[in-house]
Amino acid sequence: MTNTALPLTGPGSQPDEEDVVLDYMQMPQGMITYHMPALPERAAVSTLTAALEKLDEVLLALNHWKPGHTGLVVDLGGLNAANRAFIDEVLGEGEVSIVAGANLQIQEAVLAGVWRVRVLADDGALVRDSIEIGSIPSAVHDAAFATAHVGVRSPDGLSAEGLLASPSLLAEVHNVLVGGKGDDATHSINLSLLPHTDEDLAFLDQQLGAGSVHILSRGYGNCRISSTTTRNVWWVRYFNSQDTLILNSLEVARIPEVAFAAVEDIHDSAQRLSEILDVYR
Repeated sequence: MTNTALPLTGPGSQPDEEDVVLDYMQMPQGMITYHMPALPERAAVSTLTAALEKLDEVLLALNHWKPGHTGLVVDLGGLNAANRAFIDEVLGEGEVSIVAGANLQIQEAVLAGVWRVRVLADDGALVRDSIEIGSIPSAVHDAAFATAHVGVRSPDGLSAEGLLASPSLLAEVHNVLVGGKGDDATHSINLSLLPHTDEDLAFLDQQLGAGSVHILSRGYGNCRISSTTTRNVWWVRYFNSQDTLILNSLEVARIPEVAFAAVEDIHDSAQRLSEILDVYR
């Protein structure tokens, strides 16, 4: 008779529940919520009438803004350092930061849909300082794709070794881009759900090109959005609190919606700014 070992079963054959450690992936956490900024006393800003007038303009723009409208701009040119500093205190820093090369820096305020837009010279000197009201500043798309390719470039003598999905994905993106909808075309490809190789990712990156606009959204976890040199094509990557990539996608859109300030949040911003300014009236 053959002596065949049988698997152990029954009481004592399995580890106790307390000995079992389940290693779950850390999901995004630390949702950013609105908090009234800590502001100076009324007497301390009695000389900052220029800043208060600009903030009144921002409030007026918030009350007049409607979805689909071009962003409303309040120019901060001519303000001195003290007035600018007070505006910085009131606006604070919100969820979304945008950098476009070395010449454009944008920071969303703690008031959603209120964006501080700074244009810099090549030597870093401030050229223009303004506040824009809207879902996303109007300069972002132009900065991302002013010199971009329209449609996906054809591969030029590149090796197909190690490629699994990228050639068909590029064809899918190209078909969306040239499908007749122009800048209104939208499409998403979730690479995290598709079989692909490291060579595929490198090939996609090479063919789409690396753009100059980088958007960081910290609303829930960490979302990093990067333009490519192919018009209206973006990389959108979500990371958890351990900085582990949990979602990687390609998106065809003028700007990915995740970067937008929500319409209802912009309406709330009007109420919140009104409450702030009431302190100084």
